[in-house]
Amino acid sequence: MANKVAALLVLCLVLVAAVELPKAAADQFGSCFSTCEQECRSGGKGQTFCEMKCDTDCFDKEIGAKLHITRP
Repeated sequence: MANKVAALLVLCLVLVAAVELPKAAADQFGSCFSTCEQECRSGGKGQTFCEMKCDTDCFDKEIGAKLHITRP
């Protein structure tokens, strides 16, 4: 019985860790996107243009950070 309880606790810890890591990445992408979109919109560009531009730019930054790639 104790082994089952221990296994359940370990499983719960793994699930919590699995949920927290993507959440942190989503927060980083969300902050990049919000900042980028505000700057783009204040520059007089339209919503669709800014959304597409910032989505691409922030995605590129996120992937670059994961792969340790720096832009020139």
